[in-house]
Amino acid sequence: MSSSKDADPSLGYLTRKDTEVKLPRPTRVKNKTPAPIQITAEQILREARERQEAEIRPPKQKITDPTELGEYRLRKRKEFEDLIRRVRWNVSVWIKYAQWEESQKDFKRARSVWERALEVDYKNHTLWLKYAEVEMKNKFINHARNVWDRAVTLLPRVDQLWYKYIHMEEVLGNVAGARQVFERWMKWMPDQQGWLSYIKFELRYNEIERARGIFERFVLCHPRVGAWIRYAKFEMKNGEVPRSRNVYERAVEKLADDEEAEQLFVAFAEFEERCKEAERARCIYKFALDHIPKARAEDLYRKFVAFEKQYGDREGIEDAIVGKRRFQYEDEVRKNPLNYDSWFDYIRLEESVGNKGRTREVYERAIANVPPAEEKRYWQRYIYLWINYALYEELDAGDMERTRDVYRECLNQIPHQKFSFAKVWLLAAQFEIRQLNLKGARQILGNAIGKAPKDKIFKKYIEIELQLGNIDRCRKLYEKYLEWSPENCYAWSKYAELERSLAETERARAIFELAIAQPALDMPELLWKAYIDFETAECEFEKARVLYERLLDRTKHLKVWISYAEFEATAIDESLELSEQEQKEQCIKRARRVFEEALNYFRSSAPDLKEERAMLLEKWLNLEASSGELGDVSLVQSKLPKKLKKRRQISTEDGSSRIEEFIDYLFPEETQTTNLKILEAAYKWKKQKLSSADD
Repeated sequence: MSSSKDADPSLGYLTRKDTEVKLPRPTRVKNKTPAPIQITAEQILREARERQEAEIRPPKQKITDPTELGEYRLRKRKEFEDLIRRVRWNVSVWIKYAQWEESQKDFKRARSVWERALEVDYKNHTLWLKYAEVEMKNKFINHARNVWDRAVTLLPRVDQLWYKYIHMEEVLGNVAGARQVFERWMKWMPDQQGWLSYIKFELRYNEIERARGIFERFVLCHPRVGAWIRYAKFEMKNGEVPRSRNVYERAVEKLADDEEAEQLFVAFAEFEERCKEAERARCIYKFALDHIPKARAEDLYRKFVAFEKQYGDREGIEDAIVGKRRFQYEDEVRKNPLNYDSWFDYIRLEESVGNKGRTREVYERAIANVPPAEEKRYWQRYIYLWINYALYEELDAGDMERTRDVYRECLNQIPHQKFSFAKVWLLAAQFEIRQLNLKGARQILGNAIGKAPKDKIFKKYIEIELQLGNIDRCRKLYEKYLEWSPENCYAWSKYAELERSLAETERARAIFELAIAQPALDMPELLWKAYIDFETAECEFEKARVLYERLLDRTKHLKVWISYAEFEATAIDESLELSEQEQKEQCIKRARRVFEEALNYFRSSAPDLKEERAMLLEKWLNLEASSGELGDVSLVQSKLPKKLKKRRQISTEDGSSRIEEFIDYLFPEETQTTNLKILEAAYKWKKQKLSSADD
């Protein structure tokens, strides 16, 4: 009962225990020391090879009589049939069976085996090939023809079957039959190689007209550049130049827009070169370069340059080289039309060639690429395209009307509400002045001031009117300038300078007064300096002093004090009836007074500005030293500070701190205070020490 329980249905009546593989127990190695004689792996392999038993081969059977032969054949057929029953879909077994029957010269049986094999897998073209080869080898031509005929009918897309069939007919000398097979094949529209094989077949028998007819059908079946080129070369090889040219022309009509059109044009041009038709070849190259996209025309350009170097004159060669560079620039501007540097390079190339039409065309294409955003930084490079265009029309082309139109269009294109370009306005006005059209220039500059007023425009407009001597216009322009920009110190100074040059002193003084009365100024120090220099130049020293005092009411900057003192040191009034010595004494006294006032201000009101105070004393010392006998250096030396080198801790951006050295100044009045503080600290320290000793 137990054995029936343990039995496994998949193992019959055997149990799991019966089927277990019993491996020998591994023996324990008692002595692990290395053997005295070591054996290499090579020795082990050699020994194994020597002890290997000879291969068991079946004995060769010798058949001596028909009975034995019959038995042998019967046994072999039974083996093959049994094998076929087991592996019916194995083609190699069928082939071996059929070939064995063939070796026994029993062709009927062999044929029967082939036919049975084809019933199993007729789509296997190897079976058809082997079957037909057997028939051909044994010179059963009609049988072979029958096999090929069935094969190509059932498998018309297997080119090898057609090739073998045609080859057999051709070897047999049946040219008409081979042609008939080719015709049957061509109805299936095979690939190019099939058509070319047919053409070569006809050419082998010198059937030129037939080959031409096949070429015509070939280019209709495969309308590709390669097919047309082969057709044209075939005609050229047969010396039919007009026919070859006709083929190329028909190909160009049909395939001018094809992706491989470049090859067609190159082949056509090279054909014309061989025919010594250089002008025709040049026309083909130029036509191709105009029609083929630049990205696909690299080889075409290279061939064209080589052609021009061989056949062209200097102008033609230069044109070809320019064409190659033109192609590169076209490619660049096609990829990125807003890359204005590429447009500049392209325009420079066209200008060097000197073709006005092409240059204008490139300029027009370039300026058509308006920047997408209305921001000045995007327009800065673009606007130079317009400027260059206008200068080209004026200087190179000599067309003044077109120049005027370019400037007008450019100014219309710029969004003046958001930003403008003073350079364009000024160039347009200067162009009109060169054309002696002063009214037009004034109109342009007037529009500029109205639409987009800028410093440059005002300055240039005033300069033009000043050169023409129109003072009233200059005054009006200055008024508009200051009305637009009342904080512009440069404009106020220049306006006053203009009036002074006209000896209008009161007007100039009035302008300066208006200027310094403005609530906001961009550079007030320059304006005050200009006003003071104006009064000094007019020898109005009292008025200059008043200005300095007014300026000191507004700012107590170190430079103002020094400038005031230097002014007093040099303010010699020649109208006074005093000697030069006395005048100098008074000047130095006044200068000392200014220095004293400045020193008192820095001592009392700005004690933290030690460096400025030290610089002021240094200037005073230099004045006293340079005044010779009139100077008194001792007045300043007693006030000079001591320079002390100190250290301080400063924090850096990353959060750490570092020690920095700096120069501090210790003035004489601060020395006493410092000494008192030191004594007080020492007394306090001693007191603390005594109290700790008592404890």
